[in-house]
Amino acid sequence: MYNPQLNAQGELVHLLTTEGLPRRILTQILDRAGEFMAEVDAGNKKFPTLAGRSVFNLFFENSTRTRTTFEIAAKRLSADVTSLNIQASSTAKGETLLDTIHNLEAMGADLFVVRHAQSGAAHLIAQHVKPGIAVVNAGDGRHAHPTQALLDMYTIRHYKGDFTNLRVAIVGDILHSRVARSQIHALSTLGCPEIRVIAPKTLLPTGIESLGVHVYHDMAEGLADVDVVAMLRLQNERMSGAYLPSTQEFFKHYGLTEEKLGYAKPDAIVMHPGPMNRGVEIDSAVADGERAVILPQVTFGIAVRMAVMEIVANNQQQAR
Repeated sequence: MYNPQLNAQGELVHLLTTEGLPRRILTQILDRAGEFMAEVDAGNKKFPTLAGRSVFNLFFENSTRTRTTFEIAAKRLSADVTSLNIQASSTAKGETLLDTIHNLEAMGADLFVVRHAQSGAAHLIAQHVKPGIAVVNAGDGRHAHPTQALLDMYTIRHYKGDFTNLRVAIVGDILHSRVARSQIHALSTLGCPEIRVIAPKTLLPTGIESLGVHVYHDMAEGLADVDVVAMLRLQNERMSGAYLPSTQEFFKHYGLTEEKLGYAKPDAIVMHPGPMNRGVEIDSAVADGERAVILPQVTFGIAVRMAVMEIVANNQQQAR
């Protein structure tokens, strides 16, 4: 089956989604990120991989962690990095997305990192860039956030070693979450035998069971004996109706407290993609507790994004 992320040799040339990527590609990224982490731990924070290459960060939505970690990752790979202020760009004056891309191509772009409110924006760009230019999806609408899912997979593998005996619970606003979809696809591909989603019915997509997940509406049942608890932020900016009575009601039933975490295994880890809404989806005692691995996720994210950019840029270089 044709996959626009892979070239004829089956190598990764764009990262648009975790859906449909073979396990060998996911493992390649995680392994390379591990090598970068070892180098950084040894004191080496600069690599020549992308020296002379131009990376453009195009963030059409607000972001702190993702944008900053992509910038750091690209600079550690010795790339020339340009982050556009979209609000002051020609796009804000009416220029189309593809016209913006083609103008940046003319400035010598080698890799685009794109975050956009419209699902499929990164796919559209990947279809229209010149050969030899890579596109990395940094989040598109409700669709996908592949590098977040990959850093989550790295985090799980770092603390748990393997996926084949794990129970993972994804909790919160599944309906509006591009992270949840990307996590589910990646976990399935990496061999996780039991993926649970826990949410009120109003925050679950129709037919999510078709992705192979077990659906729960009760935290006590859903968190029972899980190894990993992946919390999600309420995506208020994507809600256009009364999905919840109130955030207080949501926290009462679905906010992760130490009491609710007690249903999980004693060595269960707690993840969150950020930004956290303390007192809404997670209690501060849990967020700052010994089982939370939220800050390590951010650190791992730099190495994962380095791995992704190195792999796609090197594979694209062959097309020039």
